[in-house]
Amino acid sequence: MVEKKRVLVRGPALTSSGYGEHARLILRALRAQEEHFEVFFENTTWGQTGFLIDDNEERAWMDYLQAKTQNFKSMRGGFDVAIQVTIPPEWQPLAPINIGVTAGIETTKIAPQWVEKCKVVNKIIVPSEHARYAFDNTVYKISNPQTNVEVELSNTTPIEVIHYPVKNTIPTEIDLNLDYDFNFCTVAQWGPRKNLGNTIKWFVEEFKDEEVGLVVKASTRKNNIADRIHCQQRIEGFLKSYPERKCKIYLVHGNMSESEMCGIYTHPKVKAILSATHGEGFGLPLFEAVYNELPVIAPNWSGHVDFLYAPKKDKKGKEKNKPHFMKVDYNIAPIQQEAVWEGVLQRDSQWCFPKESSFRHAMREMYKNYGPRKAEAKKLAKYVRNTFTEKSSYHKIFKCVGGVNFVNDAKWNEEEEVEDLLQPLGGTS
Repeated sequence: MVEKKRVLVRGPALTSSGYGEHARLILRALRAQEEHFEVFFENTTWGQTGFLIDDNEERAWMDYLQAKTQNFKSMRGGFDVAIQVTIPPEWQPLAPINIGVTAGIETTKIAPQWVEKCKVVNKIIVPSEHARYAFDNTVYKISNPQTNVEVELSNTTPIEVIHYPVKNTIPTEIDLNLDYDFNFCTVAQWGPRKNLGNTIKWFVEEFKDEEVGLVVKASTRKNNIADRIHCQQRIEGFLKSYPERKCKIYLVHGNMSESEMCGIYTHPKVKAILSATHGEGFGLPLFEAVYNELPVIAPNWSGHVDFLYAPKKDKKGKEKNKPHFMKVDYNIAPIQQEAVWEGVLQRDSQWCFPKESSFRHAMREMYKNYGPRKAEAKKLAKYVRNTFTEKSSYHKIFKCVGGVNFVNDAKWNEEEEVEDLLQPLGGTS
C-alpha cells in the first residue's frame, strides 16, 4: 500500500467556466481514490465569470476541502503535489512536484511568457492534441545580451493530453417555446474568438425566407440581468435589418445546470449544433452535444477535432478515422486586433477563419438531408461514449500525479500501483 500523497488542487472549481470544469475533473478523479490521495483545495476566480450556485453534495465537499486547506496551511502544513488549473503565467512552485493544467491556447503558438513558466512545473496537462501542438511547436529565437549568441526558446516540460470524459447526465425537459420544428443551436460566450456575430448573421441570411430557428445560448461576461439585456439588444439591433424575415432567433441566457443544457441538446425540435469558432482548446459544448447525439457543424480545426472523428471501414475493410460531422472550410490567418491579449494571445499568432459560403452550405445540407446526418451523429455518440470514459481520464490523471513524478520514490511502482488504483473503477484500461 502506497503512503497517502498530500495533493493540493488550486483552480476555479467553483466558477461556471471551462477552467472550472477542468478543476472539477481533477478533484473528482482524486476523490475517487481518497485512500491514496489526501486532497486539498484552494478556489480561484476565472476572469469575470460567475460562480456556481449548486447546492449539492459535491459543493459541500469542496467547501469542506477549502476550510480544511486553510486550517492545514495555517499550521504550516506542506503538500507533496500541487496541481494548478489556470493559464501558465499563473503557475507557481507550491510543492516538490508541480503539475500545470491548462486549456492551452486556441491559436497556433503560445506566448514567450508561457514558455518560461513551463519550467516551473514538472508536467503539463492539456485537453486536446491541438493544445499540445501549440506547446510543442512554439519556438522563439532570443539573443544573449552579453554574448550576442542566438538561442532557441521552447518548451521542454512533458505534456499529457487528458480529454474530458462523457457524463451520464439525465436531461431536464426544457420548454423553449420554439415556433418551428427545425432549429439549430449554438453555445458561446460573446467575444472575438467564438465568432458569434457571424454565426447569427450567416444563419439569418441563409434562412431569412424559411421557417427555421436558431437557439442561442450566450452571455458576454456574466449570467446576470444586465448581461442578458446587452445580448438581447445586440441580437435585436442586428435583426432590424431583416424586418420581413421568417427565420427566428431565440436567446437563452443565465445559469443552467448540466441536465438543463442536456435538455437543450435533446429537445425534439433542436436538430443540430453549429459553431463558427476561430479555435477551441477542447470545445465542451460541442462535446456534450455530441454524446447527446446532436449532429455538428464546425470548422475542421483545433481542439474539437479530437472527438469529431471516429473509426470507419473503407471499401477494402480497412478502418480509418473519418469525420462524423459537417466540416466547414476555413483559412488560417492572424488573429484580429481586438482579440490580442498580451502575454496570452500573441499578436503574431494565427487561428482559423471559417468561410461563409462553406458554413452556409453546411447549414443548408443539414436542413435538406437531415436523416443521414442524424444517423452519423448516433454512430459518433456511441464511439465517444465508449472512448472518452471517466475511467480513461482518471487513469491518466493517476499516472500524472502518482506515476511519472514519483519515480524516485521507492514506495511507488508506476505500473503496479496505477493498476491497483483502478481496480475499484472496474479494472484497467
